[in-house]
Order: sequence, then structure tokens, then C-alpha cells
Amino acid sequence: MYCAYDTAMSWEHNCIRGPQFQGADPIVPEVPLKQFLGLPVGSRFGIAAGLLPNSNWVLPYARRGFDILTWKTVRSVARPCYPVPNWVIVDDGGRADGPVTVIERWTGDEQQLSAAVCFGMPSQAPEQWRADIRWTAGQLLPGQLLIVSVVASPQPDWSLAQTADDFAVCAGWAAEAGAQVIEANLSCPNVCSAEGAIFLDVAATRQVVQAIRTAIGKVPLLLKVGLFPQQQLLLEFLQAVDGMANGVTLVNCVTREVLRADGQPVFGERYRRAGVIGRSIHQPSVAAVRQVRQLISSYGLNLQVAAVGGVSSVEDAGDFFLAGADAVLCGSSPAYFPNLAVQVKQQQPEW
Repeated sequence: MYCAYDTAMSWEHNCIRGPQFQGADPIVPEVPLKQFLGLPVGSRFGIAAGLLPNSNWVLPYARRGFDILTWKTVRSVARPCYPVPNWVIVDDGGRADGPVTVIERWTGDEQQLSAAVCFGMPSQAPEQWRADIRWTAGQLLPGQLLIVSVVASPQPDWSLAQTADDFAVCAGWAAEAGAQVIEANLSCPNVCSAEGAIFLDVAATRQVVQAIRTAIGKVPLLLKVGLFPQQQLLLEFLQAVDGMANGVTLVNCVTREVLRADGQPVFGERYRRAGVIGRSIHQPSVAAVRQVRQLISSYGLNLQVAAVGGVSSVEDAGDFFLAGADAVLCGSSPAYFPNLAVQVKQQQPEW
């Protein structure tokens, strides 16, 4: 099975190697400019935080027509990746929840593939990613938008104010380096520290967002979140950030147990539950986007929606646009389908 990311090798190895494509770069159709977050874009279709850790990955995908490009989450300190495996193919057994089982070899349709990931939000040192972002921003074409995802790296004794300040430092550095949009990652299922579920605490979210807004001025701000357990909490979150953030990115994986055939956790006992992506989360993600859009409309909120979750075809992207998304971003699928943006522009140039 073809994959541009070598899942058998380390994240660090893949960062240096870059994506491995088959064949020549495709011809990217010309399409009219649109807008996302008030900025011009060739299409409202792109890649979410995860697959693009540096210029070795951002620029090859930009040349293949992906116009919204999200730099994988960066930190104010260097952070190594968890040991391999970080990315495994899984079978959900046709269930919406409960454990998923690792598949050693996938022989089916890649569009139906689900996977589980556990990287731990690694990051290069700030001096590396700041310089690389600055250079990359100057290489993008008109109509291409660089989003940089940031997260805090709290120590065990940190206060919420210190965590918020660390978010703000990263966001300020990213904006100064050339990020056109900042994404604050408030949800990561694969860390055990405080930065992993801030979105579920409305008061904490508001403090973090205020600090970031002060640091980045008028630069657009997205907030990356997971699934909310109750609609009321979701509404309180949206109302709390309205007027400070410009939009939300959802859904950031769905957390489930990830087990081998013998019942042992593939990522180790500490990360028995990890982020599941791909086909199995598409319909829940579409439902979440529809719910958010309805609340935004019902309560007159000034927020846009970037949708993520199981997009491996033009039809999948259409599900999200019909649900009310302002932009659609792919997680892992560009590793399997690097020409997907070309297909979108060929079939739906209005997107």
C-alpha cells in the first residue's frame, strides 16, 4: 500500500526525508480566488495540523494544489516524538465506540482506511521552526494560506497563567515568522499533561485565548478542539471565545482504545487510549460540524468552521461543506491521496 509517510520509521526521519510521491507532480487547475478568515485562498481545501512538520512537507503539498496548509503543532521548547509505532492501521469492527484493533497489512480500499496515531505533539526547537516558517512563507504562491498550530508545554508546577503565557509566546513567534493564521491546539488525545484537554474548561480556554490574542494582534486565530460531551458545554465554549477567536477547527481525532489482536495496547499501557482518524470518524465529525454551525447561526456568533475528519474523497469534502464548514482540511489522507486537491479543483472549482 502506498503512503507518502514511512510509518515504519521515526518522525524525525520522516521530517528530514519529506513525502515520497509516485510519479510527476500533477497539473493543478486554475480556479477563482475565494476567502477564508477574510484572507484570499485559491480553494477552501487543505491539510490540517499533523502531516506537515516542516518545509520539506509543506512545500511539496503546496505544489500539488493544497491551498490551506497547517504547520504541525510547535512548542516553545524542543520535544522528542514518542517511539515508533506512531501511526497504525486499525479496524473499528463497525462500531462507533469501543476498542479498535491494529491491522498488520491493509488490502482494501484506502478510502475506507482508519488509523490510530500517537506522536505526543513533538516539536523542533523554536530557533529551527521559526526560521523554517519564515523561509516557507516566502515560497508559497498567491492564494495559499499558511496556518501554524501552537501549543503550550506546561511544567507540573505551572499555573494556568503560565500555561496561557506559553501559548502566547509560541503564537507570537509564529506570527512574527510569517504565519497568516494561528491555530491554538486546545485538544490532543495523546498527551497526559494539562495542554491536552483545555477546550473542555471554558474559563481556562478564555484565559488562554485572551493571552494569545494580545500576543498576535489582528492575526486570525483558530481554536482546535475535540468532541464535546454535552451540547451545553459546546455552546458555552463558543460563546466564551466569540469576539476573540475567529473560528474553530474540529474534530481533532476521536479517542479509543487501540489494541493488538492479543489485547495488548499497541502504544503501551500509558497510551492505551489514543487518537483514531480516518473513515471511522468521518460521520461523527460531520455531525459535530453541523452542530457547531447550527449553534453559530442560532446565537449569531462571528466564528468560522474548519472541518477535519475522514476526508479521503471529493464526496467526503462535500459532506462537510453541506454541513456548514467554511473550509475543509484533511488529516492523514494526503499521505495516501496526494492528488486529492487537484481532484477537488477539477470537480468543484467553486470550493
